[in-house]
Amino acid sequence: MNQTFARIREDAPRQPPRAVHRTDRDQRDKGKKDDRRIKAMRMQSSLASIPYGQRTRTKASMTELESFDQLDLQPTVKSAISAEVLKGMVDIKPTPIQRLAIPALLGQESGRRRSRTETPRSGRQEFLLAAETGSGKTLAYLLPAVNALKQAEANDAEIIAYREAFEKQMAAMKEPGYHGPREFEPHPTMARPRVIVLVPTAELVDQVGAVAKSLSHAVKFKTSLFSANVSAKVIQSTMYSPRGIDLVVATPHLLASMADSDPNILSRVSHLVIDEADSLLDRSFSPVTTSILDRALPSIQQLILCSATIPKRLDYYLAKEFPSMTRITTPNLHAIPRRVQLGVVDASKDPYRNNKNLACADAIWSIGKDAARHEGSVPDEIEIKRIMVFVNEREKTQEVAEYLVSKGIDAVALHRDTEEQRQSEMLESFTSAKPLTAKVSDSAEPPAGRSRRSLPNTKVIVATDLASRGIDTLAVRHVILYDVPHTTIDFIHRLGRAGRMNRRGRGIVLVGKDDRRDIVAEVRESMYMGQALI
Repeated sequence: MNQTFARIREDAPRQPPRAVHRTDRDQRDKGKKDDRRIKAMRMQSSLASIPYGQRTRTKASMTELESFDQLDLQPTVKSAISAEVLKGMVDIKPTPIQRLAIPALLGQESGRRRSRTETPRSGRQEFLLAAETGSGKTLAYLLPAVNALKQAEANDAEIIAYREAFEKQMAAMKEPGYHGPREFEPHPTMARPRVIVLVPTAELVDQVGAVAKSLSHAVKFKTSLFSANVSAKVIQSTMYSPRGIDLVVATPHLLASMADSDPNILSRVSHLVIDEADSLLDRSFSPVTTSILDRALPSIQQLILCSATIPKRLDYYLAKEFPSMTRITTPNLHAIPRRVQLGVVDASKDPYRNNKNLACADAIWSIGKDAARHEGSVPDEIEIKRIMVFVNEREKTQEVAEYLVSKGIDAVALHRDTEEQRQSEMLESFTSAKPLTAKVSDSAEPPAGRSRRSLPNTKVIVATDLASRGIDTLAVRHVILYDVPHTTIDFIHRLGRAGRMNRRGRGIVLVGKDDRRDIVAEVRESMYMGQALI
């Protein structure tokens, strides 16, 4: 055990080390590095691929429809588009997803195609509408659903008989000396809606509900919104109103709890829309969403799923559960619009030294100061830029927001623990396209806890992916990715908050020493080339 030399037999010559040329080693290392870079996004990608041949064919088919007038919609539905939903807009034309989806949902030959097989034996039609964020998917599924609702209403024997009895009673009540009943029989649709739209958050209930209500003003149907922003008493009285109910926009958990107490509320559903299907059919929402789906399936005539992305898990689920589903995808699916530019800030270098909080505050100050140089000529008034900062962990939202406040920035944290009513209040100013202005005097004295050097012309929300799903953030032109997203899905949704409705936008990624720079490089290259992130 105390030996001080190696006991090696002298007659066993040592083998000389194998010579390795440095150029070969460098070449091998370089090849591995290139392979890692090429596969960087593929390793983390969760998206189902769409062949480019299919994208090219879809582009050609989109040219067949140039106007809403070419659609087989009822006159009242067509007039509601320009008079209510898109009121004030000029040169109204369908968006790509509307050109593809509406004819298919209406049964028009133009744009109709089956991805796998024909209509299932049950007679139910199943569709997946997949298009980039801010592309008009809401109107793409609402117009055909409302059109079908009014057609069914005109042919419903119960509703026809109810209207006859209603008119007869109304005429009798006008006669002098009438002593009959003053109350009317309940409408056949009381607590029995025909169209249900499921969305993941209260903000989306309000957003989709606003479009449905604008349609109802001209088309005349009853729309109700059910979310945490609505009291239980109002929900109960609305659902069981004697006047009936036609279309419901709701969150799954709320509707499922109502169906548990009264399963019959899903007994007449003819059109079920699952919006943001990639979220509502993931692990967190899937049990409650599928419970609604299972109860409504016997009466469903059209099942419509909508999403801005097709994750592989959603692709597998649909292939297994709905193999005959028609998949309608736009040519730019899984691509970030080229009107959105992406900048990179290296937070690992000076002056930040891997302090992302400082890098984030500096980026916001740069946006604010640049905007101030282009302010309008209205004296004592400034236009406020609305900016979204995305982090990966909800614990980080409060920390980042508090740091930004300490640097004189008006910032608030938004995460899953924030009350839904508070969430709606925070996002309200971010979902309006109207310019947000403030008097210079209003921001002269900074609030308590804020730096005396303040940035009055910005308003910031620090959020997780909760705020990147479907919210129509029309006012947002700048998005800061504090953390590099885990997947391409998150890249698409986060950057999709900027540059909506053909507006220009800008994203900024903060890259630290431990972040995957190769992933960011591939995203930038794909965006520059206008390619899908797959």
